[in-house]
Amino acid sequence: MKQIDGGITAVPGIQAAGIHAGIKKAELKDLAIIVTDAPAAAAGVFTKNSVTAAPVLVCRQHLSDSVAQAIIINSGNANACTGELGMSNAQRMASTTAEQLGIDENLVLVSSTGVIGQQLPIDKIENGIQIAANSLSAAGGADAAEAIMTTDTHPKSAAVEMEIDGKPVRIGGIAKGSGMIAPNMATMLSYLTTDANINSEMLQSALNRVVNNTYNLLTVDTDRSTNDTVIILTTANAENTEIVEAKGTHYETFCEGLQFVCTELVKMLARDGEGATKLVEVVVKHARNRGDAEKAARAVAESPLVKTAVFANDANWGRIMMAIGKSGAEFDPYQVDVLLADYVLVKNGMDAGYDEEKATQLFDNDPVRITIDLRAGDAEITMWTCDYSYDYIRINADYRT
Repeated sequence: MKQIDGGITAVPGIQAAGIHAGIKKAELKDLAIIVTDAPAAAAGVFTKNSVTAAPVLVCRQHLSDSVAQAIIINSGNANACTGELGMSNAQRMASTTAEQLGIDENLVLVSSTGVIGQQLPIDKIENGIQIAANSLSAAGGADAAEAIMTTDTHPKSAAVEMEIDGKPVRIGGIAKGSGMIAPNMATMLSYLTTDANINSEMLQSALNRVVNNTYNLLTVDTDRSTNDTVIILTTANAENTEIVEAKGTHYETFCEGLQFVCTELVKMLARDGEGATKLVEVVVKHARNRGDAEKAARAVAESPLVKTAVFANDANWGRIMMAIGKSGAEFDPYQVDVLLADYVLVKNGMDAGYDEEKATQLFDNDPVRITIDLRAGDAEITMWTCDYSYDYIRINADYRT
């Protein structure tokens, strides 16, 4: 497996575009389109927030047959909490895109991201869809990655190539998200493409598995968005033997490639958390089970006291012990070790006699890695987060103003 350039359009048979439609006040790209050269097997996972945005509802409807050919995405407006008009506008985005591409409306998936509670400027979006459809190209992935951003400071994309059944297979992806990130299926959108020959059932199986080990282990601020969406499309052009079972070398190789792309995107999302200065990995080892491992890791990754200590380069391990103690995981506090990188801060639940100056220097590592050994079982998990800086408050206080 090797990393390659191109993001979503690194995959043959995929075209994309990103343009400025006038949703955002500044002359920033705010409308993206991703298209396959023919109807494709598709899979998706979406927010579990009960306050669900209209485009997510449309996506769920249009994915009922697990086939799609286009995704239309706007940024700057979430089209959430917008009632019947919001649903009508999401459907208009799909129908207008379908008309421009000459395809069935049910083959179009829809996403929105941005401010909640405002109606879409649908006339601007429909005009933008016409421009975007005429701007599609095999080099348009970078523009699409830029057009889906909100408070992100830079676009995020990744791609890999590997061999399945002796055939070169590619997987590409883009993502956006900086705040309101705590996925449970982070505001987070991600779109993935592949040319692997894999049926829709196995595509959904692989996506579920990988999302559970990547996006669902990402947190910036504990807030689960109304619009979280991860979609994957496959052109099936790689000509490998079709993957029809969730087992065997071919399926595992595909999952490995998908896991790599999504992990890279998750790290970019965490590193670009609102106001973040550091990417933080929280590793929990030897938990009683996966559930306990995730509880402990999430409690640490989401603790404002831990996140601010990381920002301040303060090896205040008492905050870490506090967080895992409140998590609900079962363990003996006097069996716990805590390490910063490979340097032991806590041994058997107590101060390990570490050197404060040396610990402080370790906060310059990228990523900052906090490892917690519960010594209670065999389960292990890694979560990704970021620190909290002064800018987190400023960005969110000024979000609409």
